[in-house]
Amino acid sequence: MNDTPGWASPGSAPSNGPDGETPRPAEPADPQSSKWSKEQPPAGQWSAPSTPVPGQAPPPPAPGQAQRPGWGGPGVPPGQPRGGWSNGWGGPPAAAKPGVIPLRPLGVGEILDGAVSTMRAHWRTVLGISLAVAVVTQIAIILLQGLVLNGADTDVLSDPNATAGELGRVMTSLMTATAAIGLVGMIGTFFVTALLTMVTSRAALGRSVTTAEAWRDARPQLPRLLGLTFLLSLLGVAIIAVGALPGVLVSVAGAPEAGVVLAILGIIGGVVVAVWILIRFSLSSPALMLEKQTIRKSMARSAKLVRGSWWRVFGIQLLTQILVAIVVSIVAIPFSFLAVALSGEGMSGFLSTGGTEGGWTFLIVSGIGSVIGSMITFPIAAGVSALLYIDLRIRREALDLELARAAGIQGYGSTAPGPTPGS
Repeated sequence: MNDTPGWASPGSAPSNGPDGETPRPAEPADPQSSKWSKEQPPAGQWSAPSTPVPGQAPPPPAPGQAQRPGWGGPGVPPGQPRGGWSNGWGGPPAAAKPGVIPLRPLGVGEILDGAVSTMRAHWRTVLGISLAVAVVTQIAIILLQGLVLNGADTDVLSDPNATAGELGRVMTSLMTATAAIGLVGMIGTFFVTALLTMVTSRAALGRSVTTAEAWRDARPQLPRLLGLTFLLSLLGVAIIAVGALPGVLVSVAGAPEAGVVLAILGIIGGVVVAVWILIRFSLSSPALMLEKQTIRKSMARSAKLVRGSWWRVFGIQLLTQILVAIVVSIVAIPFSFLAVALSGEGMSGFLSTGGTEGGWTFLIVSGIGSVIGSMITFPIAAGVSALLYIDLRIRREALDLELARAAGIQGYGSTAPGPTPGS
């Protein structure tokens, strides 16, 4: 789908004839003018206008008619391209590509390739940022798991004689630790998104950026981005909680079976609504970072860009998450087996009381695998989000013209750009 004005292909102008047909010239008025001479040249000596007869120079353009670039002309051998358009109907010229993406509406593959190309072209900055954030985040997660989760008496959960107070204390401890781990992961994602968005925006122009420069550009917007991250997370949780509330009330009222069914249905509905809303606001982070917007304006900006393209944005984001999960699994699974082998107690050490040596060994070794996986997947997720934002702005607002000027491309926009290979 392409909703950018001025992207019509050659010969696609609307016709004004009846029944949608292209108007044809009228028949000659003089009957004598339709008579042909009895002497005709031999067959095979008529050549197409675009193929000059060997040894014969092509005719000059008519007075006042500009020579169209790429359509042949004096001094252009047959079959040789000129100025972008090849001899004949070879298609429009390729779009300018100063950086990791061409300056035109992007296909799905180009968005993913642009994220990977950013990581490959600026690997020192990208992997340095990702590695630093992943290490700090994983250390905090390992400490929480080892000190809180390992310290919880999880045997109470399987004890039929446990009291309600004991179950409540264990569940509270586990839920608190899980929430803290999720919070740490969210903060890590927040920092990676902030810094790598700035790197990707420079990479689209073919410019490199150091970690210090990315930090300097992102730092003024960090408080707002942090608020936006918490707001979107709370919004999703609140929507799901509201969906589950009727079932909880029915269970409290004395109908637990009906309440459970109603709660499950409410949670499913809440998840659907939460996904729909969060996809609409999924481009708020790059809008806030690159346009220096407030939280409210960045959310409105994202909703405006996603409007009419919700399914496309959802599909690209879902595909990205699937690829990220596959990469993380490929990296983490071998480290998990290694952790089980080295810990001696395997997965039981993960939930052992008091944090035994086997539990800590398992956490540390598996944490190394998580760091490597995060170092690879952080740039992909952040890059896809930033490039999807750029793509929608190119489609709706001709951002490619601004990017071309920023990249120093002279005369961009005077010729028709190339077609989009996918959507």
